[in-house]
Amino acid sequence: MNFETLGPHVTDSYVFKGSQKMPFLAPRGVFVAKNHLFVSDTGRNRVFIWRNLPAAEYQKPDVVLGQSDVLETGRNSGGMVTANSLHYPSGIWSDGKILIVGDAWNHRVLIWHSLPTKNGQAADVVLGQPDFESNQPNVDGIGNDPSAHTLNWPYGVFSDGKCLWIADTGNRRILFYNTIPKSNFATADEVIGKSNFTTRDYENNEPIWPYSIKVNSKKQMVVADTQFYRNLIWNNVEEAFSKPADTIIGQTDFDACGQNQFGLFPSSKSLNWTYDACFYKDGLLVNDTGNSRILWFDKVPKDHNAEATAVIGKRDFKTGSENKETLHGTSSSLYWPFSVTTDENKLIIADTGNHRVVITELNF
Repeated sequence: MNFETLGPHVTDSYVFKGSQKMPFLAPRGVFVAKNHLFVSDTGRNRVFIWRNLPAAEYQKPDVVLGQSDVLETGRNSGGMVTANSLHYPSGIWSDGKILIVGDAWNHRVLIWHSLPTKNGQAADVVLGQPDFESNQPNVDGIGNDPSAHTLNWPYGVFSDGKCLWIADTGNRRILFYNTIPKSNFATADEVIGKSNFTTRDYENNEPIWPYSIKVNSKKQMVVADTQFYRNLIWNNVEEAFSKPADTIIGQTDFDACGQNQFGLFPSSKSLNWTYDACFYKDGLLVNDTGNSRILWFDKVPKDHNAEATAVIGKRDFKTGSENKETLHGTSSSLYWPFSVTTDENKLIIADTGNHRVVITELNF
């Protein structure tokens, strides 16, 4: 890879592809905690744990979840759903002790209250389903209304070590738990994005299509609102239950929802299928997935439609995935990055379209 394509704001970049025997296939989730690297190898229905951040192109994982070993890749391990299986895992959160995974296509979130130490280890708790053998959307199937217990395509998870937020993407809402649940099918305490727990709102009367949530130490919250090509910021996470977002990234106002703001190419203000964001220092990194780039805001924006400070993954703000010179040779640049995480000055990118993770140093 020609790492110059990532731009001048990163250095010492390298590619990580997972196990050499069975590398990543469309990894959508990355997270780092206590120097542990967690990767949702989404296309192969497994989650990997490395106890130390890998430094080479290939490295055998210390633990594989969702499968019995690194060579197995079947949906729900090739059988029925269990406490040991996964189907299209995406969002990950850990503090190095607890592990939480959005098991999206099983319509549930799995929690390990002690960090797994062996392959295929069963989860301790399931949310969104009454037991580990159920996996229908909203428990009773796609046509049924949600409740405070149920989930439908939960892609994103986040915790501050005490509370839990789940991006219940298919139900177009965020569920909030005052504490990380220790029992199956726990009831959420609050809902964000809907007026109550049973509203579906497929007509977009209360438009939100959340894919990921992050909360920083200042209690600011950012939500990747994917379908509307924007990120939403609340200056105080506790106000998200009762008021709209304070700031919009990627659109001029709440009524606007244009892909790249209806432009042919991107700009320093526009987004295209944004799937994640990550607080870093005093600013914010935003995954502009459809434009195959990451935008950097040196301060968390206070005004709608703010201009990004810098771009990672493209030579300038006007270059996107659809430019003639970027249609080929995607191995030399980012291609549909779904999630990002940081570890001190390191940036770890799930470079999903290239079936790899990119690890680099930030110069901001």
